[in-house]
Amino acid sequence: MKRIADVDLTNVQAVYGGPEGDLWELVMGEQIHIGGFLSSMDLAEKAGISPGSSGVDLCCCNGAGMRFLVRFQEVAKMHGVDATETVVERGRQRCEAEGSADRIAFTVADVCDSGLPGAEADFVWGEDAWCYVVDKDKLVSEAIRLVKPGGTVAFTDWVEGPAGLTDEEATRFLSFMKFPSLQDLDGYTGLLRDGGCEVVVCEDTGRFAPYVDLYLNMLNMQLTYDALRIIGFDTELMGSLAGEMVFMQELAHVGKIAQGLFVAKKK
Repeated sequence: MKRIADVDLTNVQAVYGGPEGDLWELVMGEQIHIGGFLSSMDLAEKAGISPGSSGVDLCCCNGAGMRFLVRFQEVAKMHGVDATETVVERGRQRCEAEGSADRIAFTVADVCDSGLPGAEADFVWGEDAWCYVVDKDKLVSEAIRLVKPGGTVAFTDWVEGPAGLTDEEATRFLSFMKFPSLQDLDGYTGLLRDGGCEVVVCEDTGRFAPYVDLYLNMLNMQLTYDALRIIGFDTELMGSLAGEMVFMQELAHVGKIAQGLFVAKKK
């Protein structure tokens, strides 16, 4: 697992409480994760998320994943946990607007210590956001604590790919993305097994590189003005952000970063 020392929760809150978070939503949509709806459906099917079940979304952001689950998987109840008040409030408003507020609740808290009762959820859910958490050991332990025996932990996340990152590449990439660390497939598998889970699915989705291509094409070919408006028409900043995204694109195409998908059952 790659780490950097100078990124923590406050950096992540600054991103998603400000224009950088709005920029990610512009490019990636309300579902701010690689693959959007298709990725969510893939994860739900592989995890066997069933109608009438209840779940917890750790790092829920604006709640798009939970709204997907209650609408398309007929999940009865969801409870989202996120540490950034701005996105949680946005999520509450969107749930009200879509008529799902009676089935979706939010808590502003550290996802490593959510304060929610243990062993009550049928599943814990996460989509491309656990990479923002400093202590991934505690995060996975909290996810396992929250689910019932026989329950499911299902998530996607940005991970180090099979080609591996050099220390210099990792420092640049993690600093740009405000990731304190980046786990890999084997690392997450080990944490889940150490926590008493059987790992059912652990795979590289193969989506990362083509979707980064898509995001850059959208910014360059259609959304340039919209992106500049979000960042106060700062063309120098826009150029810097574009350069880092091209670097990320290069890493993805040579297998140094990827989107991992994980499904585990609590014994």
